[in-house]
Amino acid sequence: MSLQAVFFDFDGVIADTEPLHLRAYQAVLEKESIELGRDDYYAHYLGYDDVGLFQALAKDRGLSLTPEKIEEWVDQKSHIVEQMLSSGAILFPGAVDCVRMLAGRVPLAVASGALEPEIDLVLRGAGVRDHFVAIASASDGVRGKPAPDLYLLAIAKLRARTAAIDPASCIAIEDSHWGLEAARKAGLRCVAVTNTYPAAELTSAADLVVDRLSELTLSRIDEMVGI
Repeated sequence: MSLQAVFFDFDGVIADTEPLHLRAYQAVLEKESIELGRDDYYAHYLGYDDVGLFQALAKDRGLSLTPEKIEEWVDQKSHIVEQMLSSGAILFPGAVDCVRMLAGRVPLAVASGALEPEIDLVLRGAGVRDHFVAIASASDGVRGKPAPDLYLLAIAKLRARTAAIDPASCIAIEDSHWGLEAARKAGLRCVAVTNTYPAAELTSAADLVVDRLSELTLSRIDEMVGI
């Protein structure tokens, strides 16, 4: 069995955007006198896309939110994030080298709860957008992680652009248990990187855990997929 494709999460794997997203959520919610602390965010909401987070927060806090209000908050938060993303380099060390190494071997795709314009902006700024054949994101309107929809859509997009692929011969690179669960449900093997959570919280759902992307070599990946 040979490696056929690699699927990257974005926030927390390629780009260190989680603190930016939290600050953006906080900026939107503070206008409504709603507090979202760091510990609460990382413990309960990190795996959601924007709509999912606001819905979950409303449920947890007993808030009554209309779809229109959620859309308004999502638009505000997206604008804040775009301003932050354009202000400086936010890629994790080793991310660009890892992307280029894997792109020399197999097709790559992104499966992320971030919005595609945000993903595209960062990848183009880093000079690696052309290495990704497909992007599945919150802009596609599918369920967010831990549902498998983003990965299933990324697989479908990749199949439309390349040859048929078997998910069991592909890997997903994730930083959270929500993402790992989504990738598992889609039939992918999983690499966890400890950018956001410690290894102890990721090991049970991952085939391989690394502390940084620079540790992810082709030989270790080949061993994962049974070459």
